[in-house]
Amino acid sequence: MPDAENIEKSESRVYELGYLLVPTIVPEDVPKSYGNLKELISSFGGEFIADEMPKAIPLAYTMEKDTANIRSKFTNAYFGWIKFYMDPEKVLELKKKFDLHPDLIRFLILKTVKENTIAAKRYIGRDSAYRRAPGVRKTAEGEEAPPINKEEIDKEIDAMVAV
Repeated sequence: MPDAENIEKSESRVYELGYLLVPTIVPEDVPKSYGNLKELISSFGGEFIADEMPKAIPLAYTMEKDTANIRSKFTNAYFGWIKFYMDPEKVLELKKKFDLHPDLIRFLILKTVKENTIAAKRYIGRDSAYRRAPGVRKTAEGEEAPPINKEEIDKEIDAMVAV
């Protein structure tokens, strides 16, 4: 007989919250605002999988937020994300709470998967062909190709154009 925890996990879905916090928060208070968001999620029964502390970023365009009948414009914000399990019926209630949150400029809640979906940064170096002696090429099989003769290429091009 399945236990209650496995049944609860199977009914829960994985969500990711991406959010922008107002830049008027003092940097020392960002962890407090971040903690408040996590408390709000856990108060609706959310179980955390992964998260990232908000970091100050420049915004691609100016964003506006109305707070207490005052419209504020922002060009910077603190961006962070939280991945969590939650019952699908509680997500709409959570969204309503986030809509009223004074520190949030914007947020997005997505259904996602538990696995890490962040693409790892890779170093893409220059091809070793740039380091070879001029005029020496390699074929797809790795063997050296004969040097290019420009006169032969010109003759072949002329033959193709003449057709």
